[in-house]
Amino acid sequence: MRTTARIALLLAATAGLSGVVAASATAAPVVTIDTGHVDVFGVAYEDGAFDLHVHDEAAEAEYSPAEVLLVAKSQARTTVPADPAYAFLGAPGRPVWVLPEVEDTGLLWPGIAAEEVEPDVFVDGSLRLNVTRVHGPGDFSIFTTDAVGAPSVLVDSGNGLPDRLALTPGGHQHANWAFEAPGYYTITVRAAGTLATTGERVVSEPATYRFKVNR
Repeated sequence: MRTTARIALLLAATAGLSGVVAASATAAPVVTIDTGHVDVFGVAYEDGAFDLHVHDEAAEAEYSPAEVLLVAKSQARTTVPADPAYAFLGAPGRPVWVLPEVEDTGLLWPGIAAEEVEPDVFVDGSLRLNVTRVHGPGDFSIFTTDAVGAPSVLVDSGNGLPDRLALTPGGHQHANWAFEAPGYYTITVRAAGTLATTGERVVSEPATYRFKVNR
């Protein structure tokens, strides 16, 4: 489902989101996306600069992060497993909202993509996406699971930030995105890499993504 509204109207109705309300002075439209394959962290490098965007695969459209509200529907709610390996999500049995690594057609399927970065631009292994700030009613994490369900944590706001996501030029990745409470979140990231030709370290401007987690 995709709808268009005004940031000011959406955010004025949201109590307790001071960090985002400050951004509501702009009148840019918001596109709300709650299902389908979406590269939430889309990374490109063009004309000597990074471009961070949201790529909606179904709509074949790209948006700036400020234009999009990404929604984890109530169907994303589950509970923290009793397995101690999942302690980063909170106490066993507590609710947690997970946008899963494996596609569920009823939910948003978020991806991390560097498909618009040429393979010879950056020194091998240097391309990163740094998650620098998370603001919301609970902690946020990104993790993968192996064939037997064991998690590998990529980002966890609960144990301090920044956290770094390794990117492969031309690559694409899916993982589990977990929110530990319902409400509104903002997630701020910056891309960075070392240019292969000059050895210069280049860093993007910060980009802030907005999420709504339904109870």
